[in-house]
Amino acid sequence: MDHMNAVTFTEVTKSYGDVRAVDGLTLDLRPGETVALLGPNGAGKSTTLDLLLGLGRPDSGTVRVFGTSPREAITAGRVGAMLQSGGLMGEVTVRELVRLACDLHPRPRRVGDVLAHAGIGQIADRKVDKLSGGQEQRVRFALATAGANDLILLDEPTTGMDVTARQAFWATMREQADQGRAVLFATHYLEEADAIADRVLVLHRGRLLADGTAAEIKARAGARKVAFDLAEIDAALAGRLRELPFLTALDISGHSVRLQSADADATVHALYGLGVYPHNLEVAGLGLEQAFVAITEAEEARTR
Repeated sequence: MDHMNAVTFTEVTKSYGDVRAVDGLTLDLRPGETVALLGPNGAGKSTTLDLLLGLGRPDSGTVRVFGTSPREAITAGRVGAMLQSGGLMGEVTVRELVRLACDLHPRPRRVGDVLAHAGIGQIADRKVDKLSGGQEQRVRFALATAGANDLILLDEPTTGMDVTARQAFWATMREQADQGRAVLFATHYLEEADAIADRVLVLHRGRLLADGTAAEIKARAGARKVAFDLAEIDAALAGRLRELPFLTALDISGHSVRLQSADADATVHALYGLGVYPHNLEVAGLGLEQAFVAITEAEEARTR
């Protein structure tokens, strides 16, 4: 496998009417990386994947996949994709559908290996239209890996899978990356991005807001979370809690208080200054989901 970038976007823009779906996107993906693509609905994730698959052309800028156009890379059998859209042939067995995908691929893998790696060997003789939603997802994954692809694109890949299937799926994807393949996945399960991804890309209104490890993204958000319980919270105390310094978010539920602070030390110091005694006090960094929300909300506020 070569050492050039798996994917290169250079100042890419793409609009649909008055909507700028991708706005000046510049990024590189390298072989062997597992990269999470995050963003709220309308952030440009699907358009970015479409451009990588040659399903659309940028209005300006360039998209290169292993140094060639996306369509050339796909024709050469270097790209596999698992997308949300598109149905599966129903009147065939899982094995027959996977065999067809292998037969059509320029660099096919053995059917048995594909079935085993996707965890669908036990349902290989079942008709596709008799599968559960999670099983259909694993079949889509099998079709995406029917050949020896160097880049694998996944759009919400574990939707409908139970916890065990999700864990097995990501173990397989880690094996793919360890073999030198680039893996790019879009997901709403931010805990998966936190646990799996080597890099996290945060898109918002078509722009790249953040690019780094999950730890770097969480650190960039700046805030920390503080949690504690109080014996009693009346309206007056709730109002004083809302006036704590450096507060960026506050949630009061019964006796429990959860807040975010840009300076947790100063906030906790002021909390004790209110003359209350917090029980079960915890101070920790933001999780990736909280950091993601903080970054995108800050961008929304900046562009209003």
